Amino acid sequence: MCPDMKGLKHMLIVVLMSVILPLQASEAHHDSPQDSEIDVGEMLFGHIGDSYGWHITDWGGKHVTIPLPCIVYSRQTGWHCFMSTRVEHGHEYKGFSIAEEGRYKDKIVETGSDGEQIRPFDISITKNVCSLIFTGLLLISLVLSAAGWYRRHDASEEAPGGFTGLVEMMVMMVNDDLIRPSVGEKEYRKYAPYLLTAFFFIFISNLLGIVPFFPGGANVTGNIAVTLVLAMCTFVAVNLFGNRHYWKEILWPDVPVFLKFPIPIMQTIELFGLIAKPFSLMVRLFANIMAGHAMILGLVSVIFVTVKLGPVINGSMTVITMLFGVFMDCLELLVAFIQAYVFTMLSAVFIGMSRQEHEI
Repeated sequence: MCPDMKGLKHMLIVVLMSVILPLQASEAHHDSPQDSEIDVGEMLFGHIGDSYGWHITDWGGKHVTIPLPCIVYSRQTGWHCFMSTRVEHGHEYKGFSIAEEGRYKDKIVETGSDGEQIRPFDISITKNVCSLIFTGLLLISLVLSAAGWYRRHDASEEAPGGFTGLVEMMVMMVNDDLIRPSVGEKEYRKYAPYLLTAFFFIFISNLLGIVPFFPGGANVTGNIAVTLVLAMCTFVAVNLFGNRHYWKEILWPDVPVFLKFPIPIMQTIELFGLIAKPFSLMVRLFANIMAGHAMILGLVSVIFVTVKLGPVINGSMTVITMLFGVFMDCLELLVAFIQAYVFTMLSAVFIGMSRQEHEI
């Protein structure tokens, strides 16, 4: 079998597993679909939401979960550190438990003496946090591995191949075709490290989010808190290092005086633009990744919704759902790259706008 066919075979296996494994996990949660209604919303948000433990699968009626450390601070009893197994499945540990309903649903709460649930200061290592750490370590190892090749070889005489060649190709593509023309020839080297890091971090996180088994499956870039931090990094890079011309165009733009004094109409619009730029970065990445995951899980849920309609309809919908699931997974591979590219491109454009010089 040729290498291209082997690669295609491996890709198809991964894609099929991304459809089959969620089905197995969902079947484990519902031992008898015919005896109970499937809560599609609960299943969907349960998969794409954050959690205090990393659920792998169900085996023999038991949950196979990797416990994660919970770190909370109570005003009454101080700091507490314990594993997530202490408070899972309705258990309570030293007054702490996971709320099953209400405003703090699925969050660790502390039950006070009056029975009221209080939200403690929570810095637990949740599933998304664990995935963030894993992605960071993976990114560092990949970069250092590629850099190690250049320390052992003379790049002027020998071209890298394999994994190092792939990394070089992607770095040169993002740096030369995206960052340099967007930021500017004079300034791009200062911002290339941040922009390249943002691109590869988002790209790897998106790819891991498609993989349905450990250490993948976490909805990192589909979490608005993560995209908010990424957008704020670009916001700081744009406004902290913006030149005088950039701030002059915001605080005293070249428009008729009555538009900026005594009522600062244009200044208000420009300041609103400062907030709109990072907001668009945050929402665009969050919404596209979240929508992709929700669509795949929504397709999978069709299988369980149609169980009571009979084996013929259910079997037909299972086949159709699997075909659409494979298509959506392939589409998600493209979206993973596009969203990383778009976030980096817009960040580079915003930074370039803040570094433009006044033309006389």
